[in-house]
Amino acid sequence: MVLASTENKIKKDLKICCIGAGYVGGPTMAMIAKQCPDIHVHVVDLNQERINRWNSHDLPVYEPGLDEVVREARGRNLRFSTQVDQAIAESDIVFIAVNTPTKSFGVGAGRAANLEFVEKCARQIAAVSKGHKIIVEKSTLPVRTAEAVKRILLNSTKEATFDVLSNPEFLAEGTAVADLLNPDRILIGGESDEAVETLASVYSRWVSRDRILTTNLWSSELSKLTANAFLAQRVSSINAISALCEATGADVDEVARAIGTDSRIGPKFLKSSVGFGGSCFQKDILNLVYLCEHFGLKEVAHYWEQVVVMNDYQKRRFSERIVRTMFNTVSDKKIAVLGFAFKKDTNDTRESAAIHVCRSLLDERAKLRIYDPRVPEEQIRAELLASFADPMGSVSEKHKQLVASNVTVLPSAYEAANQSHGIAILTEWDEFKTLDRTRLLESMLRPAFVFDGRSVLNREDWRNDGFEVHTIGKS
Repeated sequence: MVLASTENKIKKDLKICCIGAGYVGGPTMAMIAKQCPDIHVHVVDLNQERINRWNSHDLPVYEPGLDEVVREARGRNLRFSTQVDQAIAESDIVFIAVNTPTKSFGVGAGRAANLEFVEKCARQIAAVSKGHKIIVEKSTLPVRTAEAVKRILLNSTKEATFDVLSNPEFLAEGTAVADLLNPDRILIGGESDEAVETLASVYSRWVSRDRILTTNLWSSELSKLTANAFLAQRVSSINAISALCEATGADVDEVARAIGTDSRIGPKFLKSSVGFGGSCFQKDILNLVYLCEHFGLKEVAHYWEQVVVMNDYQKRRFSERIVRTMFNTVSDKKIAVLGFAFKKDTNDTRESAAIHVCRSLLDERAKLRIYDPRVPEEQIRAELLASFADPMGSVSEKHKQLVASNVTVLPSAYEAANQSHGIAILTEWDEFKTLDRTRLLESMLRPAFVFDGRSVLNREDWRNDGFEVHTIGKS
């Protein structure tokens, strides 16, 4: 598809609505509002508490630099509210940025995406729309979702016309503001050249046209799933090698550096760790597996499923190494868990490796003392309780009591480590690289075990100071 021209063709007084004020919708719309002060941007969500936080100094999403972006545009041309119908009715472009979790029940449970919220958005858009609107899929969606959205829109109203575009996000949490400001590419899939050009003209206000790629709808949707699958595959591949490194005496960082200099491979996403997390990788791979199974591609489905299997193995292997090293029992032992977010510079805990490691240690009756600089206590406890839920979402009284009695959330790494038997680093926050080793050692029980699940520590320095350090991918 060829864009109409390289000149701006933004309709005067263009109004944008985004349904969903989460990790994608909030930052993306804030950046559009910042870069395009003449465009009215209205972000809506049914969660009043979340909207209240977007309108406060305590944003619900932590991203370095996001607060400044929001403050610049909020009150000028950026608005957050729960007035969904009004925002849709007044807009020219409607972004759908709602959550699309993996189904936990019914057909495709554990693999397929749950499109309940997307369908509800489509029906609500159809119910209140008049004139012509461009509907933009921003959520990560399975291939051919746009077809379903189009059918709902076209069969639910006679007062409006629609063009449906796919515009997947490629943000990395922790660097979302930088990614939005200087993206590798903007991908827009659609069937209408005019609709594609309208959206492209918004982004072209700060992104060069050669970075705005256009495809058909289906290619755009599949590109997002495939990109995340390829990245997750690299993480699982280097994590698989980390197990072999520990067994043979090789150093996984040295192996990664050696193969990363191969121009055919490159160095990115070759950092071994306790496992990948976040809202995208596992969900998108399982969605890809489900699609392959649906089309009878069993071998392809099995291939991609192994990426998730390896990730689960890495998390399980790390927690088992803690138990094995600490004399085959952690029952009633205090373990300082440093980091609970799935990666640094975000407060997102979705699919965080820390959840799975903590659950395994709780099953062993360890006493967990958790510290994360950005994740609040209620979020940590909610995630741990959810990890014990049965398929119907119920948590037994035994597990509720286990989380209540064996989990303590503390305001600093030093308080978490005080009188502990060991430290487990599960998020690569920069502050963990500069911890006062003397202060930690004096407060811990001996031997002072340290399990570095993110390779953030200088292992030799810590060992020389008296710690017993165990690092992913090093024997």
